[in-house]
Amino acid sequence: MPEQGGSHAGTYSGYDPLAWFYNRYWGEYSARVLPVVENLVLSMLAPGARILDLCCGTGQMARLLTDRGYQVVGIDGSAQMLAFARQNAPGAEFVQADARSFNLAPSFHAVLSLFDSLNHVMSLDELAAVFRNVYAALVPGGRFLFDVNTRAGYETRWTGSSSGLVGDDHALIQRSSFDPSQGVARMEFTLFRLEQGAWRRTDLALEQRAYAEEQVRGALEQAGFSTAAVYTPWGPGRAFYLVDRPEQP
Repeated sequence: MPEQGGSHAGTYSGYDPLAWFYNRYWGEYSARVLPVVENLVLSMLAPGARILDLCCGTGQMARLLTDRGYQVVGIDGSAQMLAFARQNAPGAEFVQADARSFNLAPSFHAVLSLFDSLNHVMSLDELAAVFRNVYAALVPGGRFLFDVNTRAGYETRWTGSSSGLVGDDHALIQRSSFDPSQGVARMEFTLFRLEQGAWRRTDLALEQRAYAEEQVRGALEQAGFSTAAVYTPWGPGRAFYLVDRPEQP
């Protein structure tokens, strides 16, 4: 997610209140997606290759990659997400930055951006800017893998759904909706945590945009990437895009 995502203010600090819950309950996505990453990216990399984990969240994927001997840099916009990431993956380097404006030298053999992080980028112009930044960070021939929620995924999983999590010292209620006319999904959270003997409540809402495949391909082409391979190993609700930076400009 994330950085894992964006907020209404155009920055990613809105994710800070969610970081504790994300770290506790949603980090397991990294282990679930790892076979896809291994098949499409890691199997093509040399030992010790440099990998950029863009929108790294709380660092579970970075830990899996460093455990395999890769050199990992994680970028996220949420300071609280990164605080957990540094604990979870002490062998990685982490940088607080915006996916739409980061600037790194072309030193990475692969870039990953997972858990529908890029759905949180709410305009095609900004999505193209993310792709340009990724292109600039890759060495020639480097691979870029990212996943997105598709319209089919929003229509089946987000429309009018709600769920909750409860522990002795915390609770979370989430309500999801999707506006098909605007292509915008919205997730509203009510969070409770028991801190220093008192319950604290936080309310926040996060949005995602459903991009059609032709829109994603167009934004990739604007950034300099050519043909994208698209995979749906878990069905039509989530699409994985794989592109390479060309060997020659």
